Amino acid sequence: MKSLLSIMTAFAVMGLAVWAYRQNYETQAKLREVRELRAEIVDLRERAAVLRAEWAYLNRPERLADLADMNFDRLGLLPLRPDHFGNIDQIGYPVENAVEVMDRGDDE
Repeated sequence: MKSLLSIMTAFAVMGLAVWAYRQNYETQAKLREVRELRAEIVDLRERAAVLRAEWAYLNRPERLADLADMNFDRLGLLPLRPDHFGNIDQIGYPVENAVEVMDRGDDE
């Protein structure tokens, strides 16, 4: 009986050793994956910063004005001025149908 208990304990210890070995390698693989993902995030943030800088450079007002001047014949773009905008009271809203207004008045 004592030898059976010793053999079963030895198998249990070996089983636990195999399990711990596998867990260690799985943990190492996940840690490697996390490091790779963090490095990818850093690269993507750097790329996003470069793209934002390029966008700001390409959208400089003086550059856009020069492009509009160069392509005026094809595009007909004019610089915006304050008199190009109107007031809210100058907007023509559609007039509602009188029948619809009366129908709504009955429901209230």
